[in-house]
Amino acid sequence: MVEKKFAAVPNEAKVEADIDATVARAELDSQIADLRAEIARLTDSISAIGSGAKAVAQSEVEVLVERARERVREEPVTTLLAVAGFSFVLGLLARR
Repeated sequence: MVEKKFAAVPNEAKVEADIDATVARAELDSQIADLRAEIARLTDSISAIGSGAKAVAQSEVEVLVERARERVREEPVTTLLAVAGFSFVLGLLARR
């Protein structure tokens, strides 16, 4: 009879270990799901930041282009001389 009780103890311990493993597995699955949700949220945030930065950069470029166009319209001779000088210097550098 004592032997039967001792034989039952490891089975109870094994059942408890199985239950603990199942609980740990469930907790890990829950944590993994939480991490995946967090990664998805961060991905959305980064995408939104990138889109915002792109829009800001695009608007800045549009402003610079418009300023350059206005400058060319206001001072065409000066602009032409500046482009010619720049091209000349660039040509000298390219020859070397």
